[in-house]
Amino acid sequence: MMSTSQKIVPHLWFDKEAFEAAKFYTSIFPESRILNRTTIPDTPSGDAEEVSFELWGQKFMAISAGPHFQFNPSISFMVNFDPSRLPDAAEKLERVWSKLSEGGTVLMPLNSYPFSEKYGWIQDKYGLSWQLILTNPEGEERPVIIPSIMFVGENCGNAEEAANFYLSIFKNAKSGNIVRYPQGMDPEKEGTIMFSDFSLENQWFVAMDSAQDHSFQLNEAISFMVYCETQEEIDFYWSELSAVPESEQCGWLKDKFGISWQIVPLVMEEMMNSGTPDQIARVTQATLQMKKLDMEKLQKAFNGG
Repeated sequence: MMSTSQKIVPHLWFDKEAFEAAKFYTSIFPESRILNRTTIPDTPSGDAEEVSFELWGQKFMAISAGPHFQFNPSISFMVNFDPSRLPDAAEKLERVWSKLSEGGTVLMPLNSYPFSEKYGWIQDKYGLSWQLILTNPEGEERPVIIPSIMFVGENCGNAEEAANFYLSIFKNAKSGNIVRYPQGMDPEKEGTIMFSDFSLENQWFVAMDSAQDHSFQLNEAISFMVYCETQEEIDFYWSELSAVPESEQCGWLKDKFGISWQIVPLVMEEMMNSGTPDQIARVTQATLQMKKLDMEKLQKAFNGG
């Protein structure tokens, strides 16, 4: 069974490169491994491939399911290199930066900034964005890899409201740091969020506002899977989070801020990992008929009923 520290798992949507990307990332970060690889037959995108993997202890899911969504920097992954926990933290940061740079695009150069003596933001060759930072080790310890959500365009100014919204929904939740923009940092509005972080079910998130002229918005390329043990739990998260009826499909929903979530039964991962090709095909076809997932119907499909 999955531990509570992995109740919420980032999910990455690729066209065809999920396994290739997983191999690339697990070769770059320490304490990383591919966990499972499954073919999901006869989806609307044809046969899709699902890959689960760990990077530095953080679990990820990825799928190759067609060119429907492209990554952009509205959701990135912050990687904390903490000198108090990691020998040669600065050198390790530079090595990871060098590898992620291959075929990538620099969004903020690796340099010294007021908030860190070594920081850079890069979009790798698959389009996924990473913020590498040499952290200040004071205060409560944070995980090494943290999803970071940037609220831009019409969403700018919503970072604090969104964090409070999620903190009110998830039971095991706590707020962390908040740093607000001061006066005189145009176009940023004074008092909006320069940096904040919060924890939901032991998964930390970063949230920030940016009033810069960005050409991207949140989309389904990165979603967050919430593993549920009961139908009641699925029903609860679905009713609390879903705000865009036309986005409800196969356990996916979109909330009022534009972030995509997948509300899935924990047992479904076990089905997909351990099932025969026929069982996986039946579960897939059952899933495709649903908006909110029904555990009883999925189990019946798996059993051949």
